[in-house]
Amino acid sequence: MAMALHSFRHLPPLLFRSSLAATRGLPRAPAACTALLLNSCGQCVHPVLLSRQLATKKAKGKGQSQARVNISAALVEDIINLEETSEDMQAAVEALKEDFNRNLNVRTSSGALDHIVVTTKDGRFPLNQLGQISQKSPQLIVVNMANFPESTAAATKAIRESGMNLNPEVDGTVIRVPVPKVTREHRESLAKLAKQSTNKAKEVLRKVRSKSIAQVKKFKSKVSDDTIWLLEKQIQQMADDAAAEMEKLLAAKTKELLG
Repeated sequence: MAMALHSFRHLPPLLFRSSLAATRGLPRAPAACTALLLNSCGQCVHPVLLSRQLATKKAKGKGQSQARVNISAALVEDIINLEETSEDMQAAVEALKEDFNRNLNVRTSSGALDHIVVTTKDGRFPLNQLGQISQKSPQLIVVNMANFPESTAAATKAIRESGMNLNPEVDGTVIRVPVPKVTREHRESLAKLAKQSTNKAKEVLRKVRSKSIAQVKKFKSKVSDDTIWLLEKQIQQMADDAAAEMEKLLAAKTKELLG
């Protein structure tokens, strides 16, 4: 009897995992496969090493990090398009980067006004499509609205509300835009705007994450709980990576603005 118990202790861990899978109603892994399976598809999604057991308090201890999920997008394409989710999240990062480059600079140039969006009765247009923008001096940018004089007021409002700390002055169809001096207060104001832009970008990121997780949950009745859990973890991981990239962009831009 003692010998039998001793032998049982050394049975391969895979036998135990397969038995556990059967008990929980999950599909049984083949003898040579150490992977968690999608219900009824026979395709391996990810090694059993990425089971719920990894989300333990021990894994969250100081100096430790949870194991990362890396599910092949092709294996779950019937549930969710992970590549599309990744692209949407990266688009939020790129939009933040573009916003920083265009609108948050210590020195304002005429090109910084090009893509300010102006709302008119005919639609929304970039400022450079409505007016001729030129820099008369380091302290003055001029926007000539002679081609679309009816949009002068809308263009002035768009410049003032662009978040660039600009206070335009109107002279007929000419908009004069004084460029603020590079004071400490101006630098700090730009840094605050950078933080606000980052928070808005993170909100876009959260919406992409929530939409993707909602999509996954639609398949709760068709795939195993572990598959749903792994996909949710993967999506959250992707969102965390994008948020971390945003934080790096913010840190770099804040350092640049504050000198």
